[in-house]
Amino acid sequence: MPIHASLPPPPDSFARIAKSADRDILANNMVSPDRNRGRGAQSNISGRFEPFERESFDDGWQSLESLPAFKTNVRDERAKTIITKNESPDLNFDRSINPYRGCEHGCSYCFARQTHAYLGHSAGIDFERELYAKVNAAERLREELSRKKYAPKAIAIGTNTDPYQPIERERKLMREILTVLLEFKHPVTIVTKSALIVRDLDLLTELAKLKLVHVAISVTTLDRKLSRELEPRASTPSKRLEAVELLSQSGIPTQVIAAPMIPAINDSELEKIIDAAAAQGAVSAGMIMLRLPGEVRNIFREWLLRYYPDKLRHVLNLVRSVRGGKDNDPNYGSRMTGVGPYAYQMQRRFELALNRNGLKKRLPHLRTDLFTQPEQQDDQLSLF
Repeated sequence: MPIHASLPPPPDSFARIAKSADRDILANNMVSPDRNRGRGAQSNISGRFEPFERESFDDGWQSLESLPAFKTNVRDERAKTIITKNESPDLNFDRSINPYRGCEHGCSYCFARQTHAYLGHSAGIDFERELYAKVNAAERLREELSRKKYAPKAIAIGTNTDPYQPIERERKLMREILTVLLEFKHPVTIVTKSALIVRDLDLLTELAKLKLVHVAISVTTLDRKLSRELEPRASTPSKRLEAVELLSQSGIPTQVIAAPMIPAINDSELEKIIDAAAAQGAVSAGMIMLRLPGEVRNIFREWLLRYYPDKLRHVLNLVRSVRGGKDNDPNYGSRMTGVGPYAYQMQRRFELALNRNGLKKRLPHLRTDLFTQPEQQDDQLSLF
């Protein structure tokens, strides 16, 4: 297969493509639909830190037709640390755990895609198929929680990649982590779009009895077809709502997050999603507007070009209207909600839907006073 190698694109290349919305440039990067069945990204451009940009092209001998479909590869990783700290003022947590790198759900809009470049991978298809499992996550967590100076505070899981993505069925890293957290009576919040979370109802129920857990289920759309296009390997909308019902019936405080809200694609479903959340027993709801940082902007554009080419310009213009005329707004405070008339309208609709259903924006606070460290023997023997 011929490979074209060239110098890396200039730093402003993504911005140049964004401003021109050049369909030809986007289309040239997209791989055959037969090769990326079940994938959200439509291309696999080299990561931004790579010295060369590699691009497959057909030389007339139909060499691309014989290429196999992209398969999922999972590598074991032994983490040096497992609890990550952050100081972001617009996040309601300061520490998190990510058991996996990369995510097989394949959401075309996922803001975490750009982090895969640090591993030498593409933010495109590689993010969905080159996965890393932190096999010693529970072991590291136990060590870090056992430190004498450790002060408990809720740990957020699922803030980057989904902890209940398909490979969790086999790896069971989340179940091991929850077991450790229950042992230490440590508070935890979980965000997922997978119905697999109900597998751990036994552990979650015990944590909930002690007021140590919240769960947030992300619901992007109630349209099964659109969900399959946007999030090809995530649980169907109906399965997610079933999970909300099961969690709520088990006494676990559950929130539904309508996210992301994409202008002219799923924004018309906002009220329906909130109504469905309330009907299934959720006690809280949230909403997040679409974000397109870094490489994600072109990955999402390619997705639009494949599935909704007639809406491409309209959607992108609305996105820019929410982000102050740019593709993305990284500023604290506005990056989650957006600015301008369209963002204001979405916020008002959201608030009205909350009030109508008697839902709250936030879940109740979790307890930290129950935190217990198991007794450890001193390395030096006592003389008495």
